Amino acid sequence: MLLNTYKDAGLLFYINFLEETPDKSALAYRGDLVIVPGENDDKGHPKPPKDVLREAAVLASDKIHMLIGGLDKMASLPPLLEKYQADFAADMAAALFVVNLTKPVQVDVEGSLITLIPLVQGVPWNEAMEELALEKSDFKGQKPGEKLQTMYAELKGYKPKKYPLVTLDEALGMTNNAVREIHGAV
Repeated sequence: MLLNTYKDAGLLFYINFLEETPDKSALAYRGDLVIVPGENDDKGHPKPPKDVLREAAVLASDKIHMLIGGLDKMASLPPLLEKYQADFAADMAAALFVVNLTKPVQVDVEGSLITLIPLVQGVPWNEAMEELALEKSDFKGQKPGEKLQTMYAELKGYKPKKYPLVTLDEALGMTNNAVREIHGAV
């Protein structure tokens, strides 16, 4: 499956989990998704990635069906698309939370509708739950892979009418100087 290919290529970083869904139709992944890999050190070991989709939640079979995660800057979106867009399924549902985005919008990238939402602090998974009006009880008793399937079912039917549809170029211009204040352990 696609996510195993990504794992073998070193594109999964800080893996929280990578497991088959209970119905065995897809793999579910939570962790960082590499956008720009790090270079190798003197001994040939890879250094940490230069850019990632933070705290990503990905549901994929031979194509990506759901993509949720956080970007530190809108400038990371074109390289993310360049690296992964060919793997987007026709029914892909995506919500990306971006630190320096000024307002929530939707972009249509060659048929894939991506919702972009500003987020300086917070966790993409929790913010996606809030955006979709999901409660922890909606996931009660589910295994991690099932939780991603539940999220995907909600995200697939989500139509954020309050967020304008803009071109990718317009969205890339909707930025400010916001930066993530603190990320990770201190």
